[in-house]
Amino acid sequence: MTTAIHLAGPDDAPRLLALVTACHEETGIARSEDHRAAALAPLLEGSPLGAAWLFGLAKAPTGYIIITFGWSMEHGGMDATVEELFIRPSVRKRGIASEVLSAISASLRGAGITALHVKLDPADEATQRLFARAHFKPHARAAVMTRSL
Repeated sequence: MTTAIHLAGPDDAPRLLALVTACHEETGIARSEDHRAAALAPLLEGSPLGAAWLFGLAKAPTGYIIITFGWSMEHGGMDATVEELFIRPSVRKRGIASEVLSAISASLRGAGITALHVKLDPADEATQRLFARAHFKPHARAAVMTRSL
């Protein structure tokens, strides 16, 4: 892998928060900085429910990925979900996302994770192609529905 990737910790919070803000602005997710910081804090402090990785240069990362963990009866064990994957627009279309997904998948497989899921915007064909190239397949029996609590 040519893209440096590292598990984000508390010292990475300012750089990660800036990238999350850019991602949310681009995708239309309206949340306050306080909300984003509170949501990231447990992941950076080692929560067993998820993790964040930064990639690119340590002082000026080019992107991040957030993975959360759950349990799947269908897949027979712990599974994971790509909650967010973001790459700065200026460095997109260089294979970085594919490298990151490959590295994260291998790492998760080695840790006993049985499946990796992603929720995609049905209108975003480019992102669908990216995940299809990374060996993700549509789930024939599932559609995502959400109830905010």
